[in-house]
Parts: sequence; C-alpha cells; structure tokens
Amino acid sequence: MASIRATLAMAFIAMLIAVPAFATTARRSSSTSPVRRSTSNSRTRSSRKAVPKSNKMHGQQVIESARVTEIQQALIREHYLTAEADGRWDATTEAAMQKYQADQGWQTKLMPDSRALKKLGLGPDYSNAINAKDSSFAAPATSGTTPPAQAADFAAAAGVSR
Repeated sequence: MASIRATLAMAFIAMLIAVPAFATTARRSSSTSPVRRSTSNSRTRSSRKAVPKSNKMHGQQVIESARVTEIQQALIREHYLTAEADGRWDATTEAAMQKYQADQGWQTKLMPDSRALKKLGLGPDYSNAINAKDSSFAAPATSGTTPPAQAADFAAAAGVSR
C-alpha cells in the first residue's frame, strides 16, 4: 500500500513538472488575429518600415588610364589589339580583351578578369613587399629535378625497387 502511494505521489510530481513544459508560449502573428489593438504599453513593438535597398554600384567601375595603357600594350604584344595604346578603355580595347578571355576559355566580362591580367604579365607586383629584397620570385622547381639520392630515398620509403 505504501509503495502504491509513493508511486502515485511520484507520478503527481512528474505531472506538475511536465505541464509547464507543454504550455505554449508562442505569440500569435498579426495575420491570425482579426483585430490589432494599439496600446500605449511599453512592451508593444513599434511597426518597422522596410528599408529600401540601395542602388549603389559595387565593385570597380573605371580603370585608371595608366592601367588601361598597360593592358593595351599587353594586348598589342599578344596580337589581339592593332590600335595604339592611348589609355582609353574604348570599344576596341574592350572587344580585344573579351576576345583574349574567350580564347583562353574564360568568362568574358566588361572588366578584365584577374586571370587574364596575370596571363598577360600584368599581375601583382611584389617588388616593394617587406620581404622582397631577400626573396627570389622564381618559379618552383619542377618535379623532374629531384636529386637522385633524394629520389632513391623516396622510392625506398615507398617500398618501390628500382
């Protein structure tokens, strides 16, 4: 009899603890309530107006004249442009750049692609970098120039006999 009372007491306590967990605390949205009452209560939210999106242009819009001259000279060197380098980004220069990018299999854009500029030899200049005086910006050695002793060690470590 005592164990039944203890079991019932435990079940009652568990129910008291569990009931608040199942109570809903979500607010109704304005679409479900038929009438929205305005109150002067400080807890009510003020209606927020949607902020209009900015029509501001992003990204680079104009290429500097000196840079256009460099690009034109590179396009002339690669035989994509026949006009003289005058520093103006005109339709002829734009068409030559688009043709160059298309021939490389890249997306043609109004502004030059960074891959195209690098391939034309107009990539970033690191000569004024902090550690540039001690560095050589030479291309890394090819895999065929591994010294024979080192290649033998690699083969031995991999379990390959030569």
